[in-house]
Parts: sequence; C-alpha cells; structure tokens
Amino acid sequence: MRTILLVVLVVISVGGFGPARAEGCGGTYTVKPGETLSQIAEAHYGDAELWARIHADNRAQLGETPDNVRAGMRLRLPCVDGLPEGLSGETDVTVSPPVDPAPGGPAARIDIVTSGDFWPFADQPLPGGGLLTDVVRAAMEAADPEAGFAIHWVNDRAAHHEPLLSNALLDIGFPWSRPDCGAEPERHECETLMFSAPLFEVLVLLFTDRTKPETIESLADIEGKTLCRPSGYSTYIFDQHGRNWLRDEVISLKVAASPEACFRLLTEGQVDGVVLNEFLGHQKIKTLGLEGRVAPVQGRPISVDTLHMVAHGAHPDGKSVLGVFDAGLAEIRANGTYQAILDAHMTRVWEAY
Repeated sequence: MRTILLVVLVVISVGGFGPARAEGCGGTYTVKPGETLSQIAEAHYGDAELWARIHADNRAQLGETPDNVRAGMRLRLPCVDGLPEGLSGETDVTVSPPVDPAPGGPAARIDIVTSGDFWPFADQPLPGGGLLTDVVRAAMEAADPEAGFAIHWVNDRAAHHEPLLSNALLDIGFPWSRPDCGAEPERHECETLMFSAPLFEVLVLLFTDRTKPETIESLADIEGKTLCRPSGYSTYIFDQHGRNWLRDEVISLKVAASPEACFRLLTEGQVDGVVLNEFLGHQKIKTLGLEGRVAPVQGRPISVDTLHMVAHGAHPDGKSVLGVFDAGLAEIRANGTYQAILDAHMTRVWEAY
C-alpha cells in the first residue's frame, strides 16, 4: 500500500550544513538570506573589496555575475592573510514523518521538492497544487515506486539546488528550466543538474511600466537598463543564443525576494523591467491591480523555456530516481492523462485572463 503525503518543509535557518567545522584558514560558508558577496567579504576578511576573490573562487557556481549569490549556496572562502578562521554553522530542517515502505519494497521513498507562488504550475492553494504538481503526482502514481513518494513544499526556491538536492536531503525537484546544454555544456546548471523529459514549454517575457516617459519598446532598447528577477529564478536566460547581457554588462540585474517585490521596484522606478514567465507575470499584474500600468514588451520573448524535474549530480541515486519519474511521465503522456490535466488547468488559466 502506498501513502502519498503533501507536507510543508520549513527551512528554519541557513547558516551552514551540518554541524560542520573547518579548522584553520578558509573553508566552506553557506550564504544566509539577503547576504551579498561584499557583506560576506566584510564579515570574514574585514574587507568588502575581497568579494571579487570570493567570486573568482566560486565562478563555476555563481557564473559571471556576483548577483547570482543566493541563500543556501555553499561558497568556498579562500585563505587570505590567515582569514577566515574556524568556519562553522548549522542548517536546521524540519522534515515530514517517514512513510512506511510497502512490504518487500526499497527502504527509501522518493522525496520531491517544489515551491509555491509559481502560478499556474505550482502553488498549494491551486487545484491539485497547480498544473505541474498535478502532472508530477500523476506521473509518480503511474510509476508506482514501491516505497511511495512525498511532495514537499519549500518556498525558498534558492535553497532547492543548494543545499536540499545537492546534499540528498530531498531527491528531485520541479519546476526548473533547462539551458541549451548542447551548445553550452559548461554552464553551472548543465554541469551540476540532471533534467527529466520536458514537462511544459513557457515564454519568459519582459514586463515594463508603460506609464513612464521613457520605457522599453523592444529588446533593442535593453542596453543600460536594470531588470529584476526573483531570487531562485534562473539567470542564464540573459546569456544564451548569442545574447550576453550579463556577461558583457549590457544590463544590470537586481534580485528581489519575490515576483511581487520585483513589481514593487518597477512601480517605484528602481528597475526598468521585470522578467517572468508569461503566466505568472500576467497573474501578478492582475492580483496587484497593475493592469492599466504594466504590460509585456511586444515582439521577441526573453526566452522560450522548457520546465523540467531535476536531480542533482551529487545525489548517489539521482539518475535512477529521475528515471522512475521519466517512466511515469511517458506513461501518462501515452494514456492521455497528461493532456487531460493540461486541458483542465489551462481552461482555468484562460478564464483567469
């Protein structure tokens, strides 16, 4: 008998993974919510300018821009003039009670992580928890893992890859977009993550304040602008397909705590645009009462993303767990369940517009 449990997984604090202690000079540091590289450098070296050294030593994880730092990342702090010393910290995670495995089945269930406020794909108040939560649930039921599965809600998306998936605290997570790994295999996401078959394709748009005297009429007007992206959302979309907006400093990027925070910065004039998928962007505009003020830039989207389930390359059984999910996904696509879920949710989406 399989038990399916929907729980809320609460990250109480992110100050390290462990407890663990690195003796001597240098070591690993886990980023706290709201911290920047300059703040970390000031706290551990007494010199904020050493952010550049931290960035250089963690470029594989952070990419070309230091703004990619997010809570939960585990950064290597190099030894500089005997500092820092004795790095330590703890991460406290409250996890749901275990589900008893079926007789004769494997001892470990498959634990899946997602986050809310990602309309219409994943949000607890939505029917079925959202379109892709419904798809994931149906795929896992079709795959029928003997020890069962659980879907966990962790609303700090920035903590999903690091430390939850990378340390196998949870097994797989959704929904995440995939870069063009065939063209750019050296990207951090391509090197560290494994991706399922596509779950859904979505346009990522640039939303601007149309009441401003100077606004972005097309992507050709993007140079020198400051754009906002919520914490935990992909930033590779700005540097792909020959477009190097971040790498070449064509734009500046501000990371905010949530989509709502990005739109607040937009209406306050602190940023020139907000980058979100078309569904979430339109839904936030409506709920915030900004229909007459904010609209997407017409023409080409910022990106056309496919959304996936992911496993971290550091997970010892990540590939096999992802294979279980892919098998279930293929089954529900073949028997019509996927299309039925899609039709039901998209009908509500279009009605909401």
